[in-house]
Amino acid sequence: MQHTRIHKKWALVTGALGGIGQALVKEFADEGYHVIATDIKVSNDKIDNVYFLQLDLEKFVVNELYATEFYQKVKEITNGTGISSLVNNAAIQILADTSSLTREQWNTSFNVNLSAPFFMSQLFLDDLTTNIGSIVNISSIHATQTKKEFVAYATTKAALSSMTRNMVLDIGSKIRINAIEPAAIATEMLKAGFDGKEEQYKKLEMFHPLGRVGTPTEVAKLAVFLSSESAGFVQGACISASGGIQGCLSDPS
Repeated sequence: MQHTRIHKKWALVTGALGGIGQALVKEFADEGYHVIATDIKVSNDKIDNVYFLQLDLEKFVVNELYATEFYQKVKEITNGTGISSLVNNAAIQILADTSSLTREQWNTSFNVNLSAPFFMSQLFLDDLTTNIGSIVNISSIHATQTKKEFVAYATTKAALSSMTRNMVLDIGSKIRINAIEPAAIATEMLKAGFDGKEEQYKKLEMFHPLGRVGTPTEVAKLAVFLSSESAGFVQGACISASGGIQGCLSDPS
C-alpha cells in the first residue's frame, strides 16, 4: 500500500537549547525537516527552516488552555499540516537524597520528564497519525542504572521508557514510538561540571568500554534514524546509547 507523502516534513523538538537539543535541531534541519524548536528559555537565533517557540512544560502539563494555545501556534506555523516527528527531549535533573527530596522537586521532575512527554504525544497524536509520523523520547541510562541522589530523575526516566513500550499497545500501527537511553554525553553542561577536573573526566571516559563519552550529534543522528522510514519495523524500543557502560560492574578491582 502506497502512502501519500506530505510535501514538507515538520519536526518538533523540546529542550531545543540544551546540548542534545541543539544537535537534534541541527540534524533534523540537515535532513530536510522544518523544525519547531521549543525551550523554556528564549532564543533569538535565526536558523534556516527553524522556528523557535518558548514553552514552559510545567505550565503545559497543568494548564490545558496553555497547551491548546501552543497547539494552535504549531498549526499556524505548519500551515495546518501538523508535525510528522516529535522528539521529547526536554528534562530536568534535580539531585537530592531520598531523605531530603521535597514534594515540589518530585512533582517538577515528573511534570517535565514524564507528564510533558505524555501530554505532548497525546496532543499531536492525530497529526502524527495523519502524517505517518513518529515519536522519539530521550530517556536515559538512569532508566535502568543509576547512582546516589538520582532517585527523582532516575524514576522519571524509568517511567518514560516504560511509557514508550506501553503506549505502543494503544497506538498500534498508527505511529511509531521509540526511546533512546544515552549514557554520558559530552554536552557543555557535562563538561562544565568537570572544569578543572581533567583526571576525573578521563576516568569517566575510561569507564565506558569505548574509551570515551558520547556526543550530542550521535544521539541526534539516532533520533533522526528512528524517525525515518528506514526504521519502519522499530516500534516500542528503548535503545541503549551507552558506549558499552550499560554492561559494566563498578568493582573496586
